[in-house]
Amino acid sequence: MSLLIPSECDFEDAHGNPNAEKMYEEKLSQLSLSEPDSFKWKFEVVPGFFVQSDPKTDDLNFRYTEHNLGRLLSWKEIKQKLADLNANANDNECYKLIFCCRHGQGYHNYIVDKYGIDQWWEKWNVLGRDGDIVYGPDAMLTELGINQAKENHAVWEKEINEHGAPVPAKFYVSPLQRSSWTLVYTWEGLRPYTNKAIVTENLRETIGQNLCDKRSSKTVIAERFAKYGFVFEDGFEEEDILHGPNRETAEDQSIRVNRFCQSMFDEDWDHSSDKVDKEKAIDNSIICTTSHAGTIRSFIIVFGHRRFTISTGGMVPIVVKATRK
Repeated sequence: MSLLIPSECDFEDAHGNPNAEKMYEEKLSQLSLSEPDSFKWKFEVVPGFFVQSDPKTDDLNFRYTEHNLGRLLSWKEIKQKLADLNANANDNECYKLIFCCRHGQGYHNYIVDKYGIDQWWEKWNVLGRDGDIVYGPDAMLTELGINQAKENHAVWEKEINEHGAPVPAKFYVSPLQRSSWTLVYTWEGLRPYTNKAIVTENLRETIGQNLCDKRSSKTVIAERFAKYGFVFEDGFEEEDILHGPNRETAEDQSIRVNRFCQSMFDEDWDHSSDKVDKEKAIDNSIICTTSHAGTIRSFIIVFGHRRFTISTGGMVPIVVKATRK
């Protein structure tokens, strides 16, 4: 039986806060006026590649592990279609398939299950241990979380070896160790370490208050993950200067994820010719991000994807068209 089964809590997490999109759009409109150079790319979902983008898909009960990651086409067709879209796009357009992967169960998730969500917010979220379990700062994966990542490894290995799936061109990962270990276990033996995983601050979970979401130092992260081909984005601070007593709002987290997407698509922009470098766009058309439930919820809002329930260790693939103003 699969370990990657969404819970009712996962469903509520994905489908709650019905005003999130509206609040984000209002915030983005304001910032686009005050920071016009920061939000040049706008994003939209390209349907027809994966069943997850279909509004009719039952997101609570759909199992991508049993349905070839949800793809509607062969990998040969997906790769060719992405290449054709990028080759024939306007100079200010770029297409990518982005795998938005959630970390496996962490000890903080276990604590929520143990005491309930109400007790979590009343007491346990600001603590790091309950007498038995250490879950903060920077919660580690449980044994279940490790095995969830290993299940994903088996799914990817089959897709690559039997169906011709490509290894993503670029990997981005949250600095929180539960996401980093998930990437390691998922892609062990499949991703060459020369294909660096970029530790990226803007992919971390909702910032503030929860001690489990305070990251380790840059030195500790490097000690753990440099041997797996992890490198840091430019400007990554030694200590966690973002964690504090106040919790980041949903719209602020979505803006933060939008900033990541701006940077990611800018990597394919040729500033000298003021247009997309089509060769780069084609080479970098498949991306893997490993992050968190809140971060993926923000990706979904930023891209305009339908709400989708994702278990611990789960993922959603999204094909995105980005257009630069």
